[in-house]
Amino acid sequence: MSESSTPALPVTFRPGRTRAVLLTVGVAMFAAITAVALMLERLGPGERASFVFTAALFLGVLVMLSRPKVVADSEGVTVVNITRTRRLAWAEILRVNLRPGDPWVFLDLSDGTSLPALGIQPGIAKESAIRDARALRALADSRGTGAEAA
Repeated sequence: MSESSTPALPVTFRPGRTRAVLLTVGVAMFAAITAVALMLERLGPGERASFVFTAALFLGVLVMLSRPKVVADSEGVTVVNITRTRRLAWAEILRVNLRPGDPWVFLDLSDGTSLPALGIQPGIAKESAIRDARALRALADSRGTGAEAA
């Protein structure tokens, strides 16, 4: 991928279809469990509240699972995974990897570690993930990080 085909910054990469499915299922499940709690006449107020609390807990988990994204701007990359967010300067990213069979992109970092970037994952939308990984790789290469940091 040439430098001219790098996306304009800032750019956000996120698994859109996966996110849509998770949020839709979460809202539908919350609505269904809450409706059941309200329709069951034998439940007391505490039991109804426990149904709604459980539904909210399930929704919260699915919202957390839909959180991952990778945001690239002129200063670097912010990787938002399920529970952690990490900000990286372009110079810290040596390589962007998405090998066949990988569940998501891995960023090889200058400190010798590898950081999973769950915001680019080929699960439901493989072509989109490959395109996003190539775009992020082109951005990292155009910033000179791979050559300068190595």
